[in-house]
Amino acid sequence: MKYYFAPMEGITGYIYRNAHHKFFKQVDVYFTPFIVPTQNRKFTSREKNDFLPEHNVGLHVIPQILTNKGEDFIWAAKELKQFGYEEVNLNLGCPSPTVISKGRGSGFLGEPEQLTIFFDQIFSSLDMKISVKTRIGKDSPEEFGRLMEIYNKYPIEELIIHPRIQKDYYRNQPDWKVMEEAVSLSKNPLCYNGNLFSAEDYKKFIAAFPSIGCVMFGRGMVANPGLAEEIKSGEKMEKRQLKAFHDEVLKGYEEIISGDRNVLFKMKELWAYMIQMFDGGEKLGKKIRKSQHLSDYRAVVDSLFGELDLKETGGAFGGE
Repeated sequence: MKYYFAPMEGITGYIYRNAHHKFFKQVDVYFTPFIVPTQNRKFTSREKNDFLPEHNVGLHVIPQILTNKGEDFIWAAKELKQFGYEEVNLNLGCPSPTVISKGRGSGFLGEPEQLTIFFDQIFSSLDMKISVKTRIGKDSPEEFGRLMEIYNKYPIEELIIHPRIQKDYYRNQPDWKVMEEAVSLSKNPLCYNGNLFSAEDYKKFIAAFPSIGCVMFGRGMVANPGLAEEIKSGEKMEKRQLKAFHDEVLKGYEEIISGDRNVLFKMKELWAYMIQMFDGGEKLGKKIRKSQHLSDYRAVVDSLFGELDLKETGGAFGGE
């Protein structure tokens, strides 16, 4: 079984990835938060810093691209190849309204004819591996049959399926009936993504889908960075391990971001997930959210790690 870490905008950048890999070794592939190629044919400094090989030493990283224009995808993929990347990933999964309004992400799934033209362009122009992260439709799961017809026409390196439609966002349960259809219909290798928050969730999934050899974790692994390790070895993450990981992430952000407020913004995003690992963490979690200075923040975090225990069952975030 291969374990992937999903791209999460604002969270799983290179600072986070390096810290995670230092303390938790079981992730096979990390995906970058999406890159959006523009007409001026330049990556932003943030995008470039995130995929630079020197910022990802020792990691297996696959850049993800978000666009609905074939020429833009081709340009970005060719540029990334110059940096040594042999595979890129197409984002057809993002449900964000700002992305959907531009016909990108899972919004592109509602335009099957344009999607076919797009695939014709990129697969005929690029000599590199292309994987796809997709939802099962924009408005209805009934769209998935047509999407699979499109996907099966092309040599997709891996089809990563999050079995929700765009309108679900992260509500409702992933549609395992449609996932069963994918297993029977797909000519391309499959990877599953969706609601894997614990080792128990993972066991239920592999019992239902024994033929799938890859899973992608998102919010469940941000809440519990040791989730893949727990699944593989049976050993739960220790509190001291989580504290060391936290400190490494904080140190990394302090080195590249100026100002307490901006560093705290990044750390508070993580705690929206990680606080769920602690028994009775609500009160101190609220104090973390209210922290205005790093000195106050550190004091609260020290109290949290000193006073509270990790939950026996791990996190239970309702989302990814």
